[in-house]
Amino acid sequence: MNLSLENSVVHHVFQDPDGNIGLRLAPEPLLLKEEVEVLLEELNKVYNAKPAKGYASFVSPDDPRFQEAEGGESVPLPEFPKLLDSRLQNGIAFVDFSQQVARLLRNELEHYQFLESGFLLLAEYQQTGDSFLLVAFLPVKDGVTVSADLSVDRSSQLDISKVQLAARVNLSDYQTGISDSHYISFIKGRAGRKVAEFFLDFLGCAERVNAKKETDQLVQSVQELVRQDDLSPEVASEIRKDVYDYCGEQWSQGEQIRLSDIDTRLAEKGAGSLKAYSEQQGVSMAEEFPADRSSLRKLMKFQGQGGGMSVAFEQDMLGERVQYDPKTDTLTIVGTPPNLRDQLRRFYGQDS
Repeated sequence: MNLSLENSVVHHVFQDPDGNIGLRLAPEPLLLKEEVEVLLEELNKVYNAKPAKGYASFVSPDDPRFQEAEGGESVPLPEFPKLLDSRLQNGIAFVDFSQQVARLLRNELEHYQFLESGFLLLAEYQQTGDSFLLVAFLPVKDGVTVSADLSVDRSSQLDISKVQLAARVNLSDYQTGISDSHYISFIKGRAGRKVAEFFLDFLGCAERVNAKKETDQLVQSVQELVRQDDLSPEVASEIRKDVYDYCGEQWSQGEQIRLSDIDTRLAEKGAGSLKAYSEQQGVSMAEEFPADRSSLRKLMKFQGQGGGMSVAFEQDMLGERVQYDPKTDTLTIVGTPPNLRDQLRRFYGQDS
């Protein structure tokens, strides 16, 4: 999906020979050249493809952590939201704003004792009618390049695919207050909890919506509703796929899952209301929430691993090619995948 880039800049964060964190600030924004647009398109694509994201909003004086602390001292409000408000409300120059953010990042790196080198990228752009601010810490990797005289030299390259510290602020939602709990999304990767906490502290935000928990509850409720309505296996399969396709499309577009949209689709298939069913069961489900891609797969597949075994199969196969006996915890599979069958037959010395 194309984006309309408005402003972007890159600042260099490095470790000096003494082990201190240094900062080299760009004096001007990046020119709106094709190479910059390609970089932002690739980064945006990588960001959107990250399956695990958290959703947050800026902290405020109402948050418990900013109430009076022990000893009568209050915790100061974070700087990043103040800087962003100065950019949005007072119109400070984009480069000035970005340089202050870079200094704030350096201070946070020193505070958390993270000796990381890389590039801080900030970009303002338009997409799907909304304004966004992307904040990303881009790691580097060693590589090689062929120069004009055909010699091979070492070079440092941006490792976009390994980005773990990145967040996107929906400026439109932030300014209008439409989504007061999840106008910020951030990557929840494998960098570790301490690293994630550092980045949230740097941005001055707190996670508000647990997308995985909400999506897990959605999947469970859909499965239960389908069983309760005593639908035919064909219709039940169509409903699961329809909900899966809808949620997957919302996820790919960065949009929220809406229970009203799902209820409309369920009604078209002759099923009951998911919202009404959840209320009857005493289950609390948000009217709108972001999807967790990994949890959505549970609508279509059974999968699990452990004890040296990994098993996955489409739900439609249960009761057909796949049988499960809960009393003996026995799974029977009729007809194995061709590549697995070939391996097993060769293992037993039989022709494939």
